[in-house]
Amino acid sequence: MTARARLLAVVATVLAGAIGVISSTQTWLTVTLDDGAEHALPVAGADAIPVLAPLSLAALALGGALSIVGLVLRYVFGALGIAIGAVLAVLTAQVAFARPLSAVAPAVTTATGLTGEKAVADLVLRVEPTPWPFVTLVAWVVLIGAGVFTIGTARRWRGSAKRYTTDAAAAPAASAGPAASRPHDAIDSWDDLSRGDDPTAR
Repeated sequence: MTARARLLAVVATVLAGAIGVISSTQTWLTVTLDDGAEHALPVAGADAIPVLAPLSLAALALGGALSIVGLVLRYVFGALGIAIGAVLAVLTAQVAFARPLSAVAPAVTTATGLTGEKAVADLVLRVEPTPWPFVTLVAWVVLIGAGVFTIGTARRWRGSAKRYTTDAAAAPAASAGPAASRPHDAIDSWDDLSRGDDPTAR
């Protein structure tokens, strides 16, 4: 479990962010207008929640960064994931269950040219949600869980930077070992000449 902790946190965070980005372009609400013909007006997630796309992109970037950051930033990014997930979960739940007029007013104004809360309210006959806000709400729960998991397991993640530094330091030592263990012979002199060094000048 410890070895997979980083992978699980990264995948969960990236997945939640990706769902949010995709969802922002999908229809969240269908508004029926009381205009005689009862036209159905689709409202995209980005129109219902203006911060949906930018915060989803932030979560996506957060997941990618989690794969390379050190211990301190793991805690910071874990807390940011929880904060982003909590904010979006509250906003998404309001749209999914309460379906406030403010979520559809911009789309109605764009489609009809009417402005003002009363004018829009008089024109809206009913508002029905699609599955997308509920799917996205689950994604924010996953994002919050990933943030909590990141904070809880951050200290046990393998440090990639430390591993790379150790490997880089070990490589020269390994390559220098055989050369340092024997005297400088004729073959080494020819190698020096091929590199442009003059062994007789020493």
